[in-house]
Amino acid sequence: MKIQCDPLILTEEDILKAMEALQGYVDITPGTFKEIYALSYDLALKRIRSLGKAEEIMTTPVHCLNREMSLTEAASFMSEYGISGAPVVDGKGRICGVISEKDFLHKMGLPTSAGIMSVVGECLAVNKCLVSSLRYVFVHELMSQPPIVVHKEASLTELSKIFTDRSVNRIPICNVEGVPLGIVTRSDLVSSICQMV
Repeated sequence: MKIQCDPLILTEEDILKAMEALQGYVDITPGTFKEIYALSYDLALKRIRSLGKAEEIMTTPVHCLNREMSLTEAASFMSEYGISGAPVVDGKGRICGVISEKDFLHKMGLPTSAGIMSVVGECLAVNKCLVSSLRYVFVHELMSQPPIVVHKEASLTELSKIFTDRSVNRIPICNVEGVPLGIVTRSDLVSSICQMV
């Protein structure tokens, strides 16, 4: 799904700050304007990114898996809620891992970028079901750990950096006890930034 943002609207303050950042006399030529525009654009992005916090864009309630669930139960749960991944919690409701389609694919011996047709093609080619080996596996045996989480005050910049640096598709938002409060996906972040510009 491709999300398109409207063009960034620069404020007069963005432009004035950019002009102040330039050294020397400002001669308004196309080249100078482009320089001012580039500086203004960067300042506007910084301003926008500093406005949002994780709690403002997170999805609640967050659907969590129990670490003692079988993968059969986990797959049914994820299918029921139409999600491709979820935080995993222990008996006290604290996050202890995250599980996603990528974990299932990896356990089946497929590339984590594989889609449903890759699974179908592989099953037909080897004439057996690749998921049958997952039938007696539990969530805690498959989950990624330790989980990558942030607190509700985390900025959109922090979230963006985690998505980029850690190559994850979702970030659970937890309280200080490690209890999930919500979740932010890559598309949540992109949509929120598009709404701000």
